[in-house]
Amino acid sequence: MIPRLSKFILDIWGWKMVGPVPEEKKYIIIVAPHTSNWDYVIGQLFFLSRGIKSKIMIKKELFYFPLGKLLGALGGIPVDRDSKTEIVDQMISEFNNRDSFILTLTPEGTRKRVTEWKTGFHRIAMGAKVPVLLGFCDYKKKHVGVGKLLPLTGDLAQDMKSMKNFYKTIHPKYPQKFAADTND
Repeated sequence: MIPRLSKFILDIWGWKMVGPVPEEKKYIIIVAPHTSNWDYVIGQLFFLSRGIKSKIMIKKELFYFPLGKLLGALGGIPVDRDSKTEIVDQMISEFNNRDSFILTLTPEGTRKRVTEWKTGFHRIAMGAKVPVLLGFCDYKKKHVGVGKLLPLTGDLAQDMKSMKNFYKTIHPKYPQKFAADTND
């Protein structure tokens, strides 16, 4: 029911879903560009329509009753944002302790224009030995989906370059808030 309803909503809004869902049970999805709150809504509808049960990190301060119950149902995992190292270790542990785990992150870390992408997703993927799936919302083409599943090389600069090359062709909702050539 939910996958069909999600697809129906995307169809009504004129969005085309693209890209295959990986068969792997563990991976990180990075989503870029992230310039609008609509990225989450459209992306979540895509995930629901394709049966992807992804988790997202949310600051622990928001996990109070009753909001915490709703956030947990939406795939939220409470994290302490003051301790970056502990977040990486916590997420690696989540991957290691589950048979199936998909984590979605935005490497920009904000909807504002940034000059450097955060690299925690890379450290998590390397530590958990999982690949990275490239997710996107292209507002010009009205395509939402995923690109290739990228096994990381361990060379942060090379891996970032590969990912950013993919995102250079994606059109964000607010182009002035996205810089695909950061961290080069």
